[in-house]
Amino acid sequence: MTHEITADLVRELLHHQHPDLADRPVRLGARGWDNQLWRLGDDLAVRLSWATGAADALLRKEHRWVPRLAPRLPLPVPVPQRLGEPSPLFPHPWLVTTWVPGEPADRAPVTRAVEAATALAGFLSALHHSAPGDAPTNPYRGGPLAGQADGFAEALTTATARGLVDDPAAVHAVWHDAVTAPAWTGPARWLHADLHPANVLTADGTLCGVIDFGDLCAGDPAYDLAAGWLLLPDGALDQFHAAYRPAPDAATVRRARGWATARALGGILIGDNGVHGRPGGKTTWGPPAQAALRRLIATRPA
Repeated sequence: MTHEITADLVRELLHHQHPDLADRPVRLGARGWDNQLWRLGDDLAVRLSWATGAADALLRKEHRWVPRLAPRLPLPVPVPQRLGEPSPLFPHPWLVTTWVPGEPADRAPVTRAVEAATALAGFLSALHHSAPGDAPTNPYRGGPLAGQADGFAEALTTATARGLVDDPAAVHAVWHDAVTAPAWTGPARWLHADLHPANVLTADGTLCGVIDFGDLCAGDPAYDLAAGWLLLPDGALDQFHAAYRPAPDAATVRRARGWATARALGGILIGDNGVHGRPGGKTTWGPPAQAALRRLIATRPA
């Protein structure tokens, strides 16, 4: 599923369904995995499905849930304002959301470690409340870590074969410790479930926003806590864990380390795909993922 999306198409869609917004300036913001983002004036954006079959459901999920969660979150997030329905002009739903300024952390990494650790902990403490029974779930995010063993093994094998991992045994040791940690037995909590560097915005060296809630779901908070290794610079992890509430127990930290290891491998492979021009590659994903993997090995259990 790939559609040509232009500024003229965005204006026409607005004219037909939300005409009060149609006269605003339109310009391309970004192209993501599932959606394209077009700036709409200074304070709004339009998100349109363009590349994956799952994108339609993700946008509708954001429209339903994010406005309920956003008021309690201490960092700016894109809040859906309008829903566009499929039409002969464009066969998929689309959203008008608030615009969150900042630079993605894969392009402008965090440099103020303490401030960023405190901000990330505050954001996740506010988000990780018990989710209602009808909250969405995801079989690949926030569930038992053991269910991802095959994917982890394949990613580690591929990254090692490409010469991207110097010490695969050390990486496997982190994973083994995580997968053998006690499972989450608490209530399912709201998760952002996609906190990689391209979905976190920075300004002046610290966090200033969180975007892309398409994978929002309920599950084990360890999945989101993996972001401590993925987003924060060396020396920030203790501050992050100290500021997060309720304080994570040892088993949750171990599971989070495993999720972070799996996601770092994924980022390394996506970065390498970008370097070599393979489909889906993003060159900016490699360096932060490599840095995360180094941190994870350095903090592995004895």
